Amino acid sequence: MRKNVFKSSATLFVTLSLVSGLCSARDISHIEFAVNPSQLQGAGRLNFWGFHVYDATLYRAGNSSSPEFALDIQYQRSFSGSAIANRTADEMKKIGVSETQAAIWGKELASVLPNIESGQTLTGVYSPKAGTTLFYEGKKIAQISGADFSKAFFGIWLDPKTSVPKLRAELLGNGCPPPLISGVC
Repeated sequence: MRKNVFKSSATLFVTLSLVSGLCSARDISHIEFAVNPSQLQGAGRLNFWGFHVYDATLYRAGNSSSPEFALDIQYQRSFSGSAIANRTADEMKKIGVSETQAAIWGKELASVLPNIESGQTLTGVYSPKAGTTLFYEGKKIAQISGADFSKAFFGIWLDPKTSVPKLRAELLGNGCPPPLISGVC
């Protein structure tokens, strides 16, 4: 009898784990549409002063020399769109963007970024032809052309001068940064 209870409990645990895994699976069709075929390069977590801020995942297209990629961020805390835009501009300055240019891009981002609740996602997709496409919960919210913006924006996480080197290493895994960030690996 005791053996059957243990076996039933184990079966229930495995079933619940599979069901919860399926329920938490996220739709990344917007990434797969833009970065095809999309392959996971790496994933990591940003913690700040012990608080879990967000989880980030880097997807690459086809092979490591392909220029298209996507950075998907699932927030674990709520933030206003303007707070995210301001932080983005500050981080751009840390990797070498001028104060003036960071302020211009920060204002542009503040006009398009929504307020974010815990569990929601922002995704940036880079394509040489389109520049940066921003998605909120899988829906397109902005298109920002130009490689300079894209390099600064994605450089926040992927540039060697990033303020989050541990997260950068997790996102890159054993691979190289996208060609936009670094032409050499």
